Amino acid sequence: MCGIAGIFDLDGYRPIDPQILSKINNVLSHRGPDDDGVYMEPGVGLAHRRLSIIDLSSGHQPLTNEDSTVWVVYNGEIYNFKGLMDELKNRGHTFRTQCDTEVIVHAWEEWGEQCVTYFRGMFAFAIWDQNKKILFLARDRLGIKPFYYTISPDRQFIFGSELKSLLAYPNLSRQLDYFAIEDYFAFGYIPDPRTIFQNIYKLSPGHTLTLYPGIKEPKPKQYWNVTFNTNSTGSEDTIGETLIEKLRESVDMRMIADVPLGAFLSGGVDSSAVVAMMAGLSEQPVRTCSIGFSDPKFDEAYYAQQVSQRYQTNHYDMQVDQDDFGLLDRLAEIYDEPYADSSAIPTYRVCELARQQVKVALSGDGGDELFGGYRRYRWHLREEKIRNLLPLNFRKPIFGWLGHVYPKLDWAPKIFRGKTTFQALAQDSIEGYFNNIAIIPDQLRNSLFSEKMQKELQGYNGIEVLRNHAVDGPDHPLSQVQYLDMKTYLPGDILTKVDRASMAHSLEVRVPLLDHPFVEWVSSLSPHLKYQKRQGKYIFKHALRPYLSNEILYRHKMGFAVPLAIWFRGPLRDRVQAAVAGGSLADSGIFEMKVLQNLVDQHLSGQRDHSAPIWSLLMFESFLRRSLH
Repeated sequence: MCGIAGIFDLDGYRPIDPQILSKINNVLSHRGPDDDGVYMEPGVGLAHRRLSIIDLSSGHQPLTNEDSTVWVVYNGEIYNFKGLMDELKNRGHTFRTQCDTEVIVHAWEEWGEQCVTYFRGMFAFAIWDQNKKILFLARDRLGIKPFYYTISPDRQFIFGSELKSLLAYPNLSRQLDYFAIEDYFAFGYIPDPRTIFQNIYKLSPGHTLTLYPGIKEPKPKQYWNVTFNTNSTGSEDTIGETLIEKLRESVDMRMIADVPLGAFLSGGVDSSAVVAMMAGLSEQPVRTCSIGFSDPKFDEAYYAQQVSQRYQTNHYDMQVDQDDFGLLDRLAEIYDEPYADSSAIPTYRVCELARQQVKVALSGDGGDELFGGYRRYRWHLREEKIRNLLPLNFRKPIFGWLGHVYPKLDWAPKIFRGKTTFQALAQDSIEGYFNNIAIIPDQLRNSLFSEKMQKELQGYNGIEVLRNHAVDGPDHPLSQVQYLDMKTYLPGDILTKVDRASMAHSLEVRVPLLDHPFVEWVSSLSPHLKYQKRQGKYIFKHALRPYLSNEILYRHKMGFAVPLAIWFRGPLRDRVQAAVAGGSLADSGIFEMKVLQNLVDQHLSGQRDHSAPIWSLLMFESFLRRSLH
């Protein structure tokens, strides 16, 4: 796990400024505190910060081949590197190290741009081929590792592991992308490939980018996509046994390390499954880490302890105080652009705790997207049944009217919150799902934006992100929303959250449930095996019954939440009121400040619960103060 950065001259072979290259690299020192290195020649500069995990003595980067004609900087882990190393040796390649980085160099020599299809793991890397005069860039299939890039006005291509690395380049424009702002207040994060700034992009998961001197408009190329072509046969027991075999193999590959290794353990199904597999593969007790909350409504510590006791792990836990909101500005610092998932707070804390014990931690991220575990999938499937019974031209006027007149009952259980349901039933499938996941509904979001902002948007709506992905997605309603989440929520929110929180503490996190052969196999299973008898993750839980108790497998899903509504009416009250009274939000010209004030007044009075919109505004305000002043 590391940080990478670089500069490439798109017009030729102008010299790279070593001070600038060093500057954009050193900004990433938290990602790689163990070592750093640079390689430069006319027209190209590569830089690297290293967190040593495998082959501690000889993994220095940038790393080259035997005759110094191919150079690589790389962030991640290639878990099948030993098998690839043997294959490449048989093909005549000579290795000087035992690290996975060198495999990338020789794989490029052997297979060229197709080398990425051989790699099993998480990665973002840049290869400079001196003979071919090609800079080849790649990001892993699911987007576990980040990759940012931009082109300066004088046609210097700048790339890095985090946005802050690019922003260290002198005089780079920080003009806000208004479409990205709309996306942020719709999703709570900014989906790939946009960033908050115009002309700065993320390389999308499963994509590569090939550059050479004189190229006019570099265009990313997709090399992998998840498909949902149902191809599952056999009984539930047989499929369950295969699932466990494949999961165990994925976990086993991710336990290779020359440094202390452990796991996050929330007490939920996914992290508990990973720990159960680790315990069966390890001769030593697994080190596990979890976060507890002082408020029992948010605390899963009891369940984590139950799993820990069953598998005799060395368990470390930390209780997060209910008022642990002091991280607000720290989050703006580590995420670089607006990011409104409040579970970043406990994620930051569990990474902080884990780094005190280990240098590598396995997590259970990806299980909900893979096996259909989110509650919103259940609601979407129910709505789809009604949509399929009635044509849109019949539903739209009836349910649209009901959605307009029905009161908004934020305080009630979801089954009684008919307004949102009626609104969703008046829409097509993509609109309905967007309506379910948007952190601020369309009508309220539009009212927040100033007239100037509305003109900048030119009618753009965040739903276009989902519509663009849906074109290549599956038709089954469950598979469709799983696919949309894998393209947006998983890389944009979940994996971004874990990468930045872990790297802030120089901790590597590995994600066995997102091993791409495992993802491909699970995606080929019938949707009926994922959602059945009103139960998400049906086959996953069925397969895990010998390994976890029913109390763990079938309990109510809690999530990694924090008590925002209480904070805003209590200890954060003054900060919230100050944010909408003036300052950065007002100065930006983006918002209708009277609407913001009314939003806050309604929440503080208890009239409505606007926790999500207010948190997103606070994070945006913190971003503005840090980044634009």
